[in-house]
Amino acid sequence: MNDTARQRAYYERTAEHYEAMHVRPDDEHGRALARFADLARRMEAVSVLDVGAGTGRALQLLGAALPGVKLVGVEPSAALRSVGHSKGISEDALIHGSGEALPFEDGAFDFVIETGMLHHVPEPAKVVAEMLRVARRGVMISDSNKFAQGAKWLRLVKALVDRLGLWPVFIWLQTRGKMAKWSEGDGLFYSYSVFDNLNQVRARFPEIDLVATVPMTGPSLRRDAGHICLIATSG
Repeated sequence: MNDTARQRAYYERTAEHYEAMHVRPDDEHGRALARFADLARRMEAVSVLDVGAGTGRALQLLGAALPGVKLVGVEPSAALRSVGHSKGISEDALIHGSGEALPFEDGAFDFVIETGMLHHVPEPAKVVAEMLRVARRGVMISDSNKFAQGAKWLRLVKALVDRLGLWPVFIWLQTRGKMAKWSEGDGLFYSYSVFDNLNQVRARFPEIDLVATVPMTGPSLRRDAGHICLIATSG
């Protein structure tokens, strides 16, 4: 079983309990979505695409915060989509789709967002490229930050390894060549940071807002914020 199939099997097995496992009141993604909703209202957005929508948590939150805005979510897991449909999200609003090949034309949505999906894909830059292609006015990424994981000495080592361009070697050694890790709480996940795609996003949408969505353990956003919300617009 390859990594993609293994993660899909995990979602099939945990779908009925997915929200209990991953969604908490005012968690990091809830805070990111609230921040995004404020921006979307100010910019009078008319459409938003959620990539890796899961059970439709973001669609429901944004539906309440942004009445009248067209909201669509793409999710490859049929089991997670089924849970979303059982909550009342229509099949037209929560559809099958892969972040690596979004089934939409260029600039089809004002904004394209993701919450906690990029650390589950082996090549997040491909997904971000698709998000940027489909977005007219901006994107939001709410995800993990590999630089903030571990003790302070380890975070400093990680920063140095990254600065030397040795991160792939570091992860290869750490995972014994697998490049991914596994936990029953999150399934298959990769070493990922929002900062990995910062320059890629900035090249398309230069106005960048970065904020820590978990309490920080020190003064450095890069080293000490376990989750980060990035919102980028054309200004």
